[in-house]
Amino acid sequence: MPGSPVHLALRFFDVAFAKPLSRTEREAVVSWLTPELGNMFFAQPEVDQRHGYHAALSVIAQEVSDPDVIVAALVHDVGKRHSRLGLLGRTFASLVILVGIEPSERMRAYRDHDVVGAMELGNALAPALAIDFALHHHGDRPTTIDQKTWEILVAADQPPKTSVWERRRITSANR
Repeated sequence: MPGSPVHLALRFFDVAFAKPLSRTEREAVVSWLTPELGNMFFAQPEVDQRHGYHAALSVIAQEVSDPDVIVAALVHDVGKRHSRLGLLGRTFASLVILVGIEPSERMRAYRDHDVVGAMELGNALAPALAIDFALHHHGDRPTTIDQKTWEILVAADQPPKTSVWERRRITSANR
């Protein structure tokens, strides 16, 4: 399942108004990821790059310095890129999945992005935390992730609830 109805509604607006990462933001991402994980990250649509970047900033704002937590925030949605669905396609897929209609192949790829992403991250030798969070981020906390780290990552996965001006301030402060 790609998230709760509230999460999906908030993500709709997050996706609709997402801007590509700036050169400075891209450089920050490169500094946090291995080349292979960076390739996976940048193969995502720009909206998912922006979401992962904001998730990483949220982790950093919590004064978490563990690089594995930052990596987990950045790459938790890399499996979505295989669905090749835009904003309207994702919206329709989410509705189809929520009401229990059998989804198309691309919609299944979107629905199952957690499993696909976790497998890919495992093959790329990502930190165990990144793999586990990618796999479980829409479900219950696995025993492999401590409660505090889980809460930080789940909060980071939420669409930004701040105003556009506050989001700009946060982004500018972390350049």
